[in-house]
Amino acid sequence: MKGSTIEMIRKAALQIGVPALLAFMAWNAYLAVNHLEQMQKIAALTVESSKIQADISGVLKDLTDMETGQRGYLLTNDSSYLQPYSDAKGSIGTDFASLREGLASRSERERSLESQVESVANTKQAEMERSISLREKGYRHRAFMLVDSNEGMERARGLLSSLSVAETSNFARLDIERNANLSKALLKTIVANSCLLVLTACLLGLIRYHGQVLEQEAAHSRQVLAVRDMQLEKLTSALSNQARSKTCAIEASVRLLLQNYGGFLPRQGHEYAEQIREASAQMERLRQDLVGSSASNSDEKAA
Repeated sequence: MKGSTIEMIRKAALQIGVPALLAFMAWNAYLAVNHLEQMQKIAALTVESSKIQADISGVLKDLTDMETGQRGYLLTNDSSYLQPYSDAKGSIGTDFASLREGLASRSERERSLESQVESVANTKQAEMERSISLREKGYRHRAFMLVDSNEGMERARGLLSSLSVAETSNFARLDIERNANLSKALLKTIVANSCLLVLTACLLGLIRYHGQVLEQEAAHSRQVLAVRDMQLEKLTSALSNQARSKTCAIEASVRLLLQNYGGFLPRQGHEYAEQIREASAQMERLRQDLVGSSASNSDEKAA
């Protein structure tokens, strides 16, 4: 009864252990995929934040180049100084469009800052256009009066600086979130792999123990079969010897009957005696066949 209970427990453990191992493997795979997706999302947000910073720098560079080209031309009346101004004027619209697109998913405050920067930049650009036009017409003093106050440019730089600080804060937050996710994923991976390792070790140990038990049961069964084969062989031998002695006695009796009383027996009696002798011979052949088959089986098992 105790052995049967242990056997049932062992089989139940194997039936539960294998699905549990597969479940832990699936869980570990899910954690890996989920972690990869989170890292890809954070990486995409980080790239987006870097692009916004690059767009802010691009707008600031455009404004600086426009201001530098404007003042260089106003001071020297050399049209070559207008080249940086013209280049920046051609690219600032594209840079603002890219910045607006990048900030579309940001907070209302950041979008408001971008709108204010664009408004100030447009006002400042119109002012630059008027100063350059006055300088081209020879009104040098009036042109310089327009640029004496640099409040518009300073305000634009301040707004762009605020946007840059906000994006730096976003970048730092993403970096903290990425590190936290890495730590969390590492902890989950360690726990999942530890559970998987322990469960695998237990399952392998149980499988090995189950195999040993099966080998022991097979060895015990072979021993029982060997004992039974030996007993059967002894019984067969005893029966064979007994049958041989009986057939020998029958043959001897028939032979003596025919020798001593054959002359007194009628023809039908002779036939009966011959039939008895033939039946005895058939029994002997049958016995020899059975003994030969038993010996052949014993030789095969021994081999």
